[in-house]
Amino acid sequence: MEAGPKVFAARCRPLCIVNTSLFPSFFQGGFESSTHRRADGARLDLIASTRHDEFAAKDYRRLQEFGLDTARDGIRWHLIEQKPGYYDWSSALPQIRAAQMTGQTVIWDVLHYGWPDFLDVWSPQWVDHFAQFARAFAQLLRDESDGPYFFAPVNEPSFFAFAAASHGFFAPYARDRGWDFKQQLVRATLAASDQIWDVLPSARLIQTDPLVHVEARPERPEDRDLAGRITHAQFECLDMISGRLCPELGGAERYLDVLGVNFYVHNQWFHPGGHDTMIPPSHPSHRPLRSLLEWVWQRYNRPIFIAETGIEAEARPQWLATVGAEARAALLAGVPLEGVCLYPICNHPGWDNDRHCHNGLFDYPDEHGEREVYEPLARELCRQTELTHRFFAASQYEREEMVARENPANIHELDHAAREMAGSAVI
Repeated sequence: MEAGPKVFAARCRPLCIVNTSLFPSFFQGGFESSTHRRADGARLDLIASTRHDEFAAKDYRRLQEFGLDTARDGIRWHLIEQKPGYYDWSSALPQIRAAQMTGQTVIWDVLHYGWPDFLDVWSPQWVDHFAQFARAFAQLLRDESDGPYFFAPVNEPSFFAFAAASHGFFAPYARDRGWDFKQQLVRATLAASDQIWDVLPSARLIQTDPLVHVEARPERPEDRDLAGRITHAQFECLDMISGRLCPELGGAERYLDVLGVNFYVHNQWFHPGGHDTMIPPSHPSHRPLRSLLEWVWQRYNRPIFIAETGIEAEARPQWLATVGAEARAALLAGVPLEGVCLYPICNHPGWDNDRHCHNGLFDYPDEHGEREVYEPLARELCRQTELTHRFFAASQYEREEMVARENPANIHELDHAAREMAGSAVI
């Protein structure tokens, strides 16, 4: 008879030692916090859909049972500021107080795609409103919790601009204005960062964006330069935030405090194409995650963590095994990798069609707030926790031997998952 989730959790918990200078746990859990208006105009609220706002304390304790003492979570601007300048924190306080009560360290997304309807996202006033909102939230956290304080001012500005301003998938439904929207989101990031630091000088700021790799189709070598430019476009927001690009926006290196890279199976694709032309993990053009992490580290020389990673259905354990092995290889290569966040940690309704996405460690809650555990992923998380614990405790020679002996996950299962995700709505 196989061990149940309580046994897996009991095994993982003692191994959760402080192996990072930033976070209390290397492995983390992230709660989906999207609040944008999708293509049909409906407002998403994934925190409410997963009932995380109702059961935040139980959810944080559940993470801690598995050694996930660090969480990504978010607040919902559209609920908090329904009237200009008036903040109703009733939607956020249950999560804030639950984190304080349980001792959970939280990285707070201040903006996760959604904003109040009374604001024009293209206007200078939107930036000012967001900065004041971020300041008010920092003041609330200062008054309600002991810290440490982590903020992600704007989640995934590059993807946000791609989806909302280049292709019009969700609000503000613009097309061919991705560059303009990137600049607007960078203005908001810088203004909010200043306000947060003014209230909490010790706060750490996380800049998150997808980590991608684009290749020309093998039969179209003439597209190589364009594929390379698409790949490098992922750095435009970070370069603007750091002042390397568009210095008139006011960016500076200090704003690149900590980098959070988001990595999924669909983050590598052939051009022309997109999600429907993913580069399968077994393909020769697929770049190992370790090399992508080294690339970011060499470019910015800042602490890094994998802020989102996961996959759907039965491939979840294999994906975590692959990411864990790649993370240890990156650490061996000298990348200051501070953690890996399983995202989302709870199954959630799909963005476009409300389908039940089976991509988390935990499922929807029952009326008592209990969530079924996906045991294959729980077992793999326990194994990865133990392997990472051993890695940090080992000598350099032992680390080299450990990484060399790592058995890759069943790459063909990941290929199959990639094909399945390419043929369906994955968000």
